[in-house]
Amino acid sequence: MRKSLPGRLSVAPMMDWTDRHCRAFHRHFTRRALLYTEMVTTGAILRGPRERLLEHGAAEHPVALQLGGSDPADLAEATRIGVAAGYDEINLNVGCPSDRVRSGCFGAVLMKSPGLVADCAAAMIAAAGDVPVTVKCRIGVDEQEPEEVLPAFLERIAAAGVASFAIHARKAWLEGLSPKENREIPPLDHPLVLRMKAAFPDLTLSINGGITDLGMAERLLAQGIDGVMIGRAAYHDPSLLGAADRRIFGEGEDVAAETAVRAMLPHIEAERSRGTPLNAITRHMLGAFQGRPGARAWRRRLSEGAHRAGAGPELVLAALAEIADAAPAAEAASGAAAGVGNAPRPSRNPFDPERRAG
Repeated sequence: MRKSLPGRLSVAPMMDWTDRHCRAFHRHFTRRALLYTEMVTTGAILRGPRERLLEHGAAEHPVALQLGGSDPADLAEATRIGVAAGYDEINLNVGCPSDRVRSGCFGAVLMKSPGLVADCAAAMIAAAGDVPVTVKCRIGVDEQEPEEVLPAFLERIAAAGVASFAIHARKAWLEGLSPKENREIPPLDHPLVLRMKAAFPDLTLSINGGITDLGMAERLLAQGIDGVMIGRAAYHDPSLLGAADRRIFGEGEDVAAETAVRAMLPHIEAERSRGTPLNAITRHMLGAFQGRPGARAWRRRLSEGAHRAGAGPELVLAALAEIADAAPAAEAASGAAAGVGNAPRPSRNPFDPERRAG
C-alpha cells in the first residue's frame, strides 16, 4: 500500500463550492489542511475542458483531486491526467448520493458493488505512480447494515491497495432523500468509524459528517482517528480554519479573517485581468466574518456589487471597511448596555431620603 498524505485535517470536496477560488481562500487560513477539488467526473476530464477543470494554483498544495466514475479504464486514464496536472492525491468518490451521480452509476451507489470499487481502485493505483489513491465513502446505503457492510467494504478495497479512506459517518438513502437531506437526516454514527480504526489499525481513516468546529475535531482525534474532514462548517465559516494549524498541527499562528481577505487581493486582481467576474471569487468569502459585528454589511456589500462589470479589489476593501467600522460601534453598544445593567436602581423604599427629596 502507498503511504497516504498526513491529513489530520482536511476540507471536504463539495460540489459547486470547493473550486480553485474557494481553495485559494481557504489556503490563506491554513497551510497544513488538505484541500479537495469538487468531484470531477471521468467523462469531463477525458472529453471535456480538462485544463479548466483541473486548474489549480501552486499555493493550494497539498491538494487532492476527487474523481467520479465507475469504469476502471476511464478512472485509470483520468488518474494519469490528474497526476500529470500536479495533484498530491487522487480520491475516488463512493459517497455522493445525488441523482445525477447515481444515474451515472458512481458515487454512493458503488457501496453496493465493492468488487467494482476494488477494480477501479486497483486500476487507479497502477496509473498513479507514487501519488496516493484514496477513497471517500459512506458507512452504507439504503437497507445495508453498516456494522456488517463497512468492515467488509474496507477490507475488500484495502486488499486492492488503498491505504486511506475518508468515511462519512452517515448512511445514504438513494431513494426518497435529497442530497441535502442525506447530509442531515440519516443519523451520525461516529462511534462506528472509531471502531473501524480499532479494527483496521494499519489503515489511515478520516472521519467526516457533522463536524462543526475544531474542538469537535480535537476530541475525535484524541480518540484515535487519523484525520478529521470538515465540510460545510468550513465553507460557511472559513475563519474557523484560522486556528487549525496551531490547534490541530501544533505549529504556526492563528490567521484572522481580515488577514486572509487581504491576502486574496492579488488573486482577485490577477483573475480580473483574465476576465473572471469578482462574484465567482467572493461568493466563497461571504462567511468570512460569520457572527462578528459588520458581517451582514460585509455580505451585503459583496452580494450587491461583485456581479457588476469591472468590480475588483476596491469593492472587497470597501466591504472590509464595514467590518472595521462596525467593531467600535459594537464595543460602544456593549459598554452602554453594561452601564445600564450596572446602574443603581431607584429605591422603592418610601423612607429613602433620596427618593423623598425628588
